[in-house]
Order: sequence, then structure tokens, then C-alpha cells
Amino acid sequence: MAKKDNLPLTMDVDMEPSSSITYANDVVATIAGIAAAEVEGIAGMGNVVGGTILGKKPSATKGVRVEVGTEETSVDLYVTVEYGKPIQKAAHDVQENVRRCIESMTGLHVVKVDVHVQGVSFEKELAAINAGRKNAAIPGAKEPAPAPAPEVPVEVELTEEEAPEAEQEAQEE
Repeated sequence: MAKKDNLPLTMDVDMEPSSSITYANDVVATIAGIAAAEVEGIAGMGNVVGGTILGKKPSATKGVRVEVGTEETSVDLYVTVEYGKPIQKAAHDVQENVRRCIESMTGLHVVKVDVHVQGVSFEKELAAINAGRKNAAIPGAKEPAPAPAPEVPVEVELTEEEAPEAEQEAQEE
């Protein structure tokens, strides 16, 4: 029998009900971590509560905990939000992006995406303040002398009682 004869004639034979695809937790966690990082307003990922202290997680799965079944998955995300961004909007956008990415890439149904906001990041604000300070300070330059106050003519209105005295003083000068 030739090797060609062993090949199936149609795709239906290959897709028997007994075959399945399984995903490692790290695969789904990586997809979720990257999808979360894409969302505007998310400064970074936090530490997973109850995670191991000794084990180092790759940056793509940091702050992500997943439970993967044969057809479903659930995701817990631990995030830090940028200061000034609406937290509810950022969290909702993360939920939607993570759900969409996992479902489109794996075909798994995402049962839930829980977002745990662990902090607020001020890094962009501090960087902007420090950049402003650097731009304002020129190395080796002296402080500029204050500009002289401009002369402003002053007009004074006199009451009727003061008017004759002021006219006399003006005539004497």
C-alpha cells in the first residue's frame, strides 16, 4: 500500500467529534495581557493576588490570572490606571478588548473578565513636570533682572471742596 492511500479523502474524516484543541493557561494569559496593555488609560499591570512570590512571570502575563476549560475561560486582570483617565471607562474598555481578542484568537467563550484596579500611575504627570523644569532652567544662565515697572499716568478725580485748592497749587507752580 502506497503512502498516498493512507490520506483521508475529505476534511470531514479529520474532524471527528473526539478530537479537541486545548490551550495552556499561559497562552490565554498572554493574549489577555497584551490585549489589556493595548487599552488607552492602562498604565501597567499589577501583581496577582495570591500569586507566587518566588516565580517570575513574563511581562505579558504579569497581572493576569486565567482559568481555562475545554470551551470556556475566565480572566482576572490586576491593572494600574493612568492619572486623569476615567477609571470605569478604562476598565470597561479592557474587559471588551480582552474578551474580543481571546474569543477571536482561540474560539473559547469568555465567561467573565474581572478587572481589579490596584493603583493610579502619576508617571506621565511627573515626567511632564520634570521636562518643564528642564526646559525652564538653562545651565549656566543667570536669573534675568526684573524688568522695571512701567510708568503709568495716574488720574485723580477731585471733589468740589478739593478743586479750588488744587487749582491754586497748579497756578503757583
